[in-house]
Amino acid sequence: MPHDIVVGIDGSAEGLAAAHWAAREAQRRGTGLTVVHVWYRHPRPAPYVPLDSNEHDWAEQLLREAVRGVRAARPDLRITERLVCGATVASLLAASADAGLLVLGSRGLGALGGFLTGSVSQRVVGRSTRPVVLVRAGRSAAGEHLPATDGVAPEEVPGTPYREVVLGLRTDRPCDELIGFAFDAACRRGTGLRVVHAFRSPSRPAPVPSVPLVSAAPESPPPVPTPQAQALADEERTVTAVLRPWREKYPAVPVTETVTEGRATTVVVRAARDAGLLVLGRHGIGHQAGAHTGPVTHAALHHAGCAVAVVPHD
Repeated sequence: MPHDIVVGIDGSAEGLAAAHWAAREAQRRGTGLTVVHVWYRHPRPAPYVPLDSNEHDWAEQLLREAVRGVRAARPDLRITERLVCGATVASLLAASADAGLLVLGSRGLGALGGFLTGSVSQRVVGRSTRPVVLVRAGRSAAGEHLPATDGVAPEEVPGTPYREVVLGLRTDRPCDELIGFAFDAACRRGTGLRVVHAFRSPSRPAPVPSVPLVSAAPESPPPVPTPQAQALADEERTVTAVLRPWREKYPAVPVTETVTEGRATTVVVRAARDAGLLVLGRHGIGHQAGAHTGPVTHAALHHAGCAVAVVPHD
């Protein structure tokens, strides 16, 4: 039986966007949704709690309103409510320990149009043993689909094709959890998968083979590929080899391989500009906060405009 999806909400617009994204994903997977709100009992009343209420009642109201909104949009979805009093990060990790996916909201848009991840989301991403998806505010259902043509009503948007899924791939550490997550996401959406790999080629030119001087003109030697061209060809062959079994497992998923020389952070964020979902890995399951998030994932969490899935792996 598929595991439920867990979403953490906090009453913010970002949390509500995450709840609706998680509900759509639960329907795509045929699972239920667990909506979790973690609250903490302060020594003094928190300033955001109305004077005529207390922290527990206010937290309960926020959870109830979030669930009511999701149920109105997805009346057939099985939804479970969980109100937890405790430390936010530890409580979210515990609530999602057996989940298929944990979904959180971002803190909003930064100057570059991406995430401003807070300490909670950053620590959860760094410590979770389950895949975590971050969703920014304003990312509605329409944002997951290609732009609709004029005259399409809002209720017809889900019928338009999904934007492609982008996978950031490292060839030195390919892992089944990461690649499988990306192929499965593309398959469930009926869309294509763009696999992006960035590399740095050798900087020194290849030595020119010496030709002995003879009286008769020798035959021209075959052209020697430059180190950059050879490195590109090698990386392309490696990416193709890594993806071959997954193409066979998911024959219906169109795959585009993009191998580019350059900084991985720049290449991945640029590739995700028009994506519906960006999938990246985090090496080191269960390590301390952010220690093994990696520079590419860290940059994507701050600057990618689409939802970002971070898949932990050994």
